[in-house]
Amino acid sequence: MESAVSDLLKTPLHDLHLSLGARLVPFAGYAMPVQYRDGLIAEHRQCRNAAALFDVSHMGQVRLSGADAAAALETLVPVDVVDLAVGRQRYAFFTNEHGGLLDDLMISRPAPGTGFGDLFLVVNAGCKDADLRHLQTNIGHRCTVVGMPERALLALQGPLAADALARLNPGVKELVFMTGGVFELADAPCFVTRSGYTGEDGFEISVPAERAEALASALLALPEVKPAGLGARDTLRLEAGLCLYGHDIDENTSPVEAGLTWAIQKVRRPGGAREGGYPGAAAVERHLAGGAMRKRVGLVGLERVPVREGTAIVDAHGHALGRVTSGTLAPGVDRPIAMAYLPQDHAAPEHEVYAEVRGKRLPMRVTPMPFQPHRYHRG
Repeated sequence: MESAVSDLLKTPLHDLHLSLGARLVPFAGYAMPVQYRDGLIAEHRQCRNAAALFDVSHMGQVRLSGADAAAALETLVPVDVVDLAVGRQRYAFFTNEHGGLLDDLMISRPAPGTGFGDLFLVVNAGCKDADLRHLQTNIGHRCTVVGMPERALLALQGPLAADALARLNPGVKELVFMTGGVFELADAPCFVTRSGYTGEDGFEISVPAERAEALASALLALPEVKPAGLGARDTLRLEAGLCLYGHDIDENTSPVEAGLTWAIQKVRRPGGAREGGYPGAAAVERHLAGGAMRKRVGLVGLERVPVREGTAIVDAHGHALGRVTSGTLAPGVDRPIAMAYLPQDHAAPEHEVYAEVRGKRLPMRVTPMPFQPHRYHRG
């Protein structure tokens, strides 16, 4: 494992992770901390009860510049970008010609003149090179598309995250969920959004790579904050019912099947002023009209046995229904939870299905998500 990790890319916080006793694992081509000395469960609870700091610098940051940038980006995503106001952020996804998901991403519209372009995107680590090519190939003639590998990305999450970050700059408390702006933090110009993928209030902070360790150290010096790794990040987002690309969504899943129709605004739906015009629009619109045969659902185990990704889900007669896309014994819920795609006639809440684990059929119940209530700061 050590030799494998040594061959991987490193984030600007690599030395800090080592000094904090992190266990590093390969993830999306990077050596990333899966947990620190206190362990996954303690890190999970730290985020739910106080504030946890995650290194997400492996993710891709991209800026689009030009008067046509928003309209151009709408040719690749089925969401409303044109009407996105300055200082606002929106969840989106790239689609393919079949209506499948190439990646999910966050789109922000920074204030003019801040150096973050007309639109600022954060994309997934494993997709960032393909996403950059996708953008440059398809809309590079309409706007300037620039990757930003010179910047790191930190996520500060938890109910005390705002209090902690406000010690470095009180202005961050003016942000509400899905808004962002430029703030000076630890002598560095940072683009800060009040968002994150844990279900908790929190912030994602784009910081110059050379200032990342100083900022992380300043945050970790605060009494509310401790480091957390990918392990806790995964259990937190699963409790929050949030998809992980490459697991719960991929190029063979439509946004309707995935339960992401809330992210397709009325203006981009059939009958809307800017309907269609993105890859796979016809397929997505068929699903919106009721043509999706399956649906992403939450499952709660009725026995205390973890049900992991890839586990087969069957009905009472043993007929195959689907497979688990993510699953864990959730620290915050204290029960086995999972997500899976099931046929529509098996996807209603309270419906009982079975997970096949080591030759046994374990009962699971379809349940609404999130498993743990979201606690975003909406103002």
